[in-house]
Formats: sequence, structure tokens, C-alpha cells
Amino acid sequence: MVQHSQSRFDASFAALSDATRRGVLEQLGRADASITDLASKFHMSLTGMKKHVGVLEKAGLVTTKKVGRVRTCKLGLRRLEEEAAWIESYRQLWAARFDELDEVVEELKRKEKIDGRNRRE
Repeated sequence: MVQHSQSRFDASFAALSDATRRGVLEQLGRADASITDLASKFHMSLTGMKKHVGVLEKAGLVTTKKVGRVRTCKLGLRRLEEEAAWIESYRQLWAARFDELDEVVEELKRKEKIDGRNRRE
């Protein structure tokens, strides 16, 4: 189960690591589009866009359907809940660490202020 989830995470994050693929997901969030339309919007070749869509498809983020000569893309059924939960757990961890660091800095400031007063007296 962990390996399956890990490989799914790897595929998701690999797909999301590219700005063009994130743009494709954003575009498909508005409306389904053919690979030709996507290639045109992103100023790239059909072959290049097919590769990007393939990565998104492998991650389950996009599905395609071929009707005649046109391959239409739409958002996949996969949502990114597990990935979002994973990110959120690390966000909480770092937030807690930064809160602790803030406390240390504030304590050092208080001590510095007290030391400064004691030197003047």
C-alpha cells in the first residue's frame, strides 16, 4: 500500500512539477480541449503537448478520448486529496517549528533588553 501510494505521489508531483502541465490542468478546469487546441494555446508542437498530456494521464489527472482524428482531454477523476493532506502535514510541522523559533527569538530579545538595562545601571 505504501509503495502504491508513494508511486502515485511520485507521478502526481512529477506531473505538477512542470509549469506547462499545471497550465494544462488549469485550462482543462475551465473546459475540455483537444490536444491541438492545447498545443496552440501553449505555443508548442503537437508532439510536445502529447508528451505533457501523457504524463498527466499517467498520474490520473487527465483522461483523453479519441473521436475520429481528434483526441479530447478532460480532467481526470483523481483529485489530489492525499497529496494535499501530505503537504498539509508538512505545512503544520514547519508552522510549529517557526512558532517555536519565534518564541526563542522573542526570549533572546527580552534578555538582550534586560542585559542592556543592567549595563547602564
